[in-house]
Amino acid sequence: MGISISSSLSTASLAAANSSSTSAAAQKAQPTTNDPAYSVQLTEAQQVYQLYNQGQAVSQIATSLSLTVDTVNSYLDISGTTG
Repeated sequence: MGISISSSLSTASLAAANSSSTSAAAQKAQPTTNDPAYSVQLTEAQQVYQLYNQGQAVSQIATSLSLTVDTVNSYLDISGTTG
């Protein structure tokens, strides 16, 4: 039976991490934000909240996420009637 251990660090990343002579080398050792291992998938409701908090109108949010205005209002707990 064999055990396999893998690391996401490449040889270049290790060399950059070991080199303290320049800040550019240290930056190369940091993970990129486009790396799937560091990405987060937001739910539809979370996307609605995020866009609403950024100042987008309900109709804009509905259009950009291909939702109905009623669905967006539901996620934001906004009633369609006033009273």
